[in-house]
Formats: sequence, C-alpha cells, structure tokens
Amino acid sequence: MGFDTAGLLGLFAAGLAALFAYRWARLRREAADTAAFEQAVAENRHIPQTLHPVIDPDRCIGSFSCLRVCPEGDILGAIAGKAALIDGSSCIGHGKCAVECPVDAIKLVFGTSERGVDLPEVDEFFETRRAGVHVVGELGGMGLIKNAITQGLQCAQRLGEVLEKSERAGTVDVAIVGAGPAGMATALGLKHAGRTFRLLEQETVGGTISHYPRQKVVMTERVTLPFYGKFGKPLISKEELLEMWSEALESGGVEVETDTRVMNIAGADGAFSLETNRGQVSARKVVLAIGRHGTPRRLGVPGENLAKVTYRMIDAQQYEGSRVLVVGGGDSALEAAIQLVEETEAEVALSYRQPDLAKCREANKRRFRELVAQGRIHAFMPSQVTAVTPREVLLSTQGEVRRLANDFVIACIGGELPAKWLEQNAVPMKRFHGEQRGRARARAGSAGDVDAKGRNLALGLFTFGVMVVALLLVFGWHYYALPMALRPEAPAHALLRPAGTIGHGIGIVSTLVMMSNFVYAVRKRVRALKGAGSIRNWLTFHQFVGFLSPAVIVFHAAFQSNNLLATSTAGALGVVVLTGAIGRYVFSLVPSSEGRAEELGELTARFERLKVRLAKLGGETTEAGAARQLLDDAAMPATGSLLAQLVRLPFEQLQAGRRLARVKHLFKTQGHFLDFAQAYRRVGSLRVQVGFFARLKRLMSVWRLLHVVLAVLLVVLIVAHISVSVFLGYTWLFR
Repeated sequence: MGFDTAGLLGLFAAGLAALFAYRWARLRREAADTAAFEQAVAENRHIPQTLHPVIDPDRCIGSFSCLRVCPEGDILGAIAGKAALIDGSSCIGHGKCAVECPVDAIKLVFGTSERGVDLPEVDEFFETRRAGVHVVGELGGMGLIKNAITQGLQCAQRLGEVLEKSERAGTVDVAIVGAGPAGMATALGLKHAGRTFRLLEQETVGGTISHYPRQKVVMTERVTLPFYGKFGKPLISKEELLEMWSEALESGGVEVETDTRVMNIAGADGAFSLETNRGQVSARKVVLAIGRHGTPRRLGVPGENLAKVTYRMIDAQQYEGSRVLVVGGGDSALEAAIQLVEETEAEVALSYRQPDLAKCREANKRRFRELVAQGRIHAFMPSQVTAVTPREVLLSTQGEVRRLANDFVIACIGGELPAKWLEQNAVPMKRFHGEQRGRARARAGSAGDVDAKGRNLALGLFTFGVMVVALLLVFGWHYYALPMALRPEAPAHALLRPAGTIGHGIGIVSTLVMMSNFVYAVRKRVRALKGAGSIRNWLTFHQFVGFLSPAVIVFHAAFQSNNLLATSTAGALGVVVLTGAIGRYVFSLVPSSEGRAEELGELTARFERLKVRLAKLGGETTEAGAARQLLDDAAMPATGSLLAQLVRLPFEQLQAGRRLARVKHLFKTQGHFLDFAQAYRRVGSLRVQVGFFARLKRLMSVWRLLHVVLAVLLVVLIVAHISVSVFLGYTWLFR
C-alpha cells in the first residue's frame, strides 16, 4: 500500500470518526432538550401565553439556526432531529426564530389548543370588522416594543395610501387612541405621510412603559422611526426609553393629548365621532393602540380600597424600611420583589396562589429563588390574600389563615382585558387557538419584499456564474481541447496547466471561493452574526458557491486527473455538491402550502373516505368478493424503501390495469365500473403519496448529516492538497 493510499484511508477514517462525533453531539443535545421539555411539561411551562412559533416538522431540515437567536435564551430546542418549542411560557413572540429559518418552517401563531387568546379580528391591514377602525400593538397581541412599533408604522403607511388629503374643518384624518409605542409610531408614520391626526392618551406618554418600575431595564431592538432615525438599543432603562420617545415626538412635531379618555366611538368609516372626557373628536379613521390590560385586576377582598394597596410599583425608594407584601407570580411581581430587596431595606414577602412559578422569565425565577434561599424574600406559595387591614394582611395557606404585619400591598396580578369597552364600540373579539391573524401586505422590509430580493440575488449570482465559466471556456478552450500528449508543446501550457501561473491561480481563487461556502454555516451558528442579512440570502449564496466551485475547479485541473490526492479532493467536492443538490430536490417535494403540516393528514383522511366509497361500490357487483379483494389490495400500505417504492410504481400501475380489466364484467353497468375504477386508482395514488411522504421525512433527516460530514472531510482534503502543493514548491505568485 502506497503512502498516498494510506494517507487517504487515514483521512477517510478521520471523516468517519467525525461523522460519529457529530452524530453523538447532536444526540446528546437532543437528549438534553427532550429532558428539558419533559421538565417544562411537568411544571406546566410548555404552553405559550400569546404569540409564539409553531415549527412544521415536515419542512424543518434540522439546521437549528433558530435555536441560538432568541434573546430570551433556550426557548427552542432540538427533539427527534427537528427544532421544537421547549419553554413555551417564556416565549414572548420576538419572532427572530421565524426570520432565521432558511426554509420557512416556522410560523407565528396566537394561542394554543389548550389555551386560547382573545384578540380583535383584523385583516392584513390591521382593520377590524368595524370598517375604518384599526388595531395595532399590544391589544392586537404584539406586546414587544419593536413589533408594536412595526405594526404602527405599517398601519400608518396603509392609511397614508388610502386616505386622500382632506381640508374638512374640525376633522382629522385619523384619531389614534393610546400613546404607547404602537400609537406614537403610528403618529410619526402619519406625520411622515402628510396626514392629520390627534393622539389621545388617557394617562401619560409611554402607555404601559410609563408604569414600569423606576430604572427597570427593558429589551428592545433598533428600528427606524420617521424624523428620528435609528431608535432603541438591546438593553435600555425605562427612563432612557421614555426620553428617546420624547425626542422622537419632538423631532416629528407630534403633540400628545394626555389625560384624555375615550368613552365611545360613534359614526362610521369616514365620519367617526369620538366622545372623550374633554369633548368630541371627529376623524375619518380610528386606530386603537391601547394595551390589553389597561385596568389593573383588583384583589376582590375586604380592604382592597385602602390607601396602602397599590397595583403597580413605580419607585422602590418610597417603601424604604417598610413591610411590603407583593401579590402575584409573574415577571412584574418578581421584578418588584427583587427590586425592593436590592434597592431598599424593606421587609419583603410574596404571595402567589400556585405552588410553583410558571409565567415568568428564567432569569427572574433564578434571582427570586436565590433571594428566598438567603431569607431576604419570604415566599408564601400557594397562598391567597383574603383580607387587608390597616396594619395586617390575612393569607389563606392550605386551609389555614395566617396574619402578616404589613405596611403596603403591591398587587401585580395583571389587568382586565377591555372586552366590554370593545364590545360597546362594535369591535368584535375572537378566541385564537394556534392560528395566524391577518398579516400586512408585501412592502419594504416585508416577507414578500424579502422574497423578491432573494429571487433577484439568485438570478444575479446565476448570471455571474455563467459569465465566469463562459469566459474561462473562451479564454482556454484552444488548450483544453488538445489531447494530453500534445499539451506540453502548446504555447499556453506554461500558463494553463494545473501548476501554471493562470491554472494555479484559478485553483487558488476557486478554493478561496469554495471556502467562503462555510460562511453560511458560521452565520447560522455564531450568535453575534444573527441578523447579519437574510438567512435565505446566505443560503442562496451557499448554493451558488457550491455549484460554481466544481465548475471552476475543472479549469484548474485542466480537465485532467493525474494524482490520487487531487482526484480524491475533486471527488469529495462532487459528492458534497451532489448531496446538497439531492437534499434541496428532496426538500422541494415536501408540500409547501401554508397548511402543509395538515396535508398529509388530509391525504390519509381522503384515503379512508375512498375506502368506504369503494366498499359501497363493490356492493353493486354480482360477485362483490372479487372487487373487495381489489379494495384490500389498494388499501395495503406501501412497503419498502423510497427507492424500491419508486421502482415498483410503474409495474404496480400496469398490474392495477390488468386487475380492473378482469373484474370489469362483474359490474352491472359501464358507469358503475368507471366509477369503481376511478376510485380504485385514486386510492392507489393516495397510498403511494402517504408512503412517499413518510419515507421522505426519514430521508431528509439523513441527507443533511451526510452533507455536513462530507463538507468537513472536503476541508481536510483541501488543506492536504494545498500543503502538498506548497511542499512541492507551487506557491503561485510568491515563488
């Protein structure tokens, strides 16, 4: 055995070891995530609160780019080779996972089958079933600041398009109810579009944000606001955020009418009249940008109206040295208790009706438990407040009544959905159980626009690749067309041979281009690069480089193969490209409609319906037994591998024709036979489809693993090939 052969065998052995190591690492990750999901189910943390991702296992290819992008941490995990929502209760609908999915396997929905979410029904332009009334922001399920701002800007753009300028005295184009992030963004967008508006707020600027505790750190993302530019940063305090909003409103010349409460919305589209505590407001359109929980939920116990009871904590310092009971188990309750302990000398207790915390962020849970363990917070779980007195609070704990000396009660138990107010103003609600709502139409920055840019990028790269190959052919074909024996005598041999100046240069450049293919893998895995361009565009570039590299490498080799290492490298490159191409082709066969996850179930249901139909048709024959045998044969599930199934398919179709011909005489009429034959063939077709998709999913779970490991092996071979070339003195321009 030669040295080259032994070396290659060693490399392939290393590749096989890498395959097992990679597979072991993935199985270990999946085992940990499966255990985490089971723990979340046991603690009732698997059910999301509102907007959350749903991952289609038939579309997911297991790239796991989505796992590392969520700002909330390990919300998603890997189970059975697919991405899955692990800690649903901690998901707050950032939506970054959907953006990071290269194959559109993730969609964002509201509610689940176990827990519905009540939201106003809106269309893709945020318009409710009451014409002219639009809903954006938290009331529409978009609690995140960035999402609320985005909806506000999109709604403003839409209204700017459909509303013509009007000079009607005393009437504005749009009345905006609520000056939170969504309302203020809508106002800035309308100002930019040249439309008139009035921004009405029942309390102060900032909406829910203004009620956050002092110095509370919130998370937002940069967005572009009209007149202001880049707005927000990853971590920002309440005070900084409100100051930035003040600057943005000032830069746009937007005035907020605070302490203005809207009681009623009368009129119709184009001529609304809003009744407020400060008089009538006339507008052509209305945008509701109010929160979902504007009115705090009351304790509902004796003493709840005492001055010592409050429903939000603004400044922890006012409780210095006091005995404070925080009621609730969500993020706001935990954050209030934690801030009281960390910033004051208050004696802090927390009462929650459940034995375990469930609806809050993991960081808050962890810090809360640390403070409880240190004795700095006294936790009463489960417990319920039964009465409040001037000096005490009565708690019911497992059937016993406990009296706590107390100076203040902070009840962080959520707010009341303004359902009654919405009903009075003819804005209907709908309970969503894992459904999508109306989405904004394609516009700058939207999914449709991104898809169009992706197609343009693919076309541009394809054109560039064709031009590169064509230029190389035109430039060197007179040499490449020569027989091998005549090439050394050709004038271009010194330049175009593999070790020649141009031939070697083509190899170096094409190798660098080929190595850029791994930028896609780095982009998916490195958290710091998340959001650096569309992941779909990176995938397009990845595919382009994958197909262009072998096409150019053959020019470096001058269409010949004269050493084992170079041949093995080229072969590995071809296999990597082939596995990638096969994977993309196989993936394209998976149903791509919005209801693709349900399509296989629908095929199966139709299969069963046709079986029943065939049974009825068989009853129309004089010898029904023969027809029933055909029914049983057609209903048999497809067996064997995907390849075997495809090979057998044409023969099975011929056999089906012969079987139908043999039972044709059993039917009383030609019509009965044709009906039976059509149904029989359809059952057979559905049987093949059901078996095909089932095996297709298994195949897709294998191809990507093979593709990745072969790509790693290819890198090793390329490094070896370059090392040998340098050792032999082929250093191109540096020799």
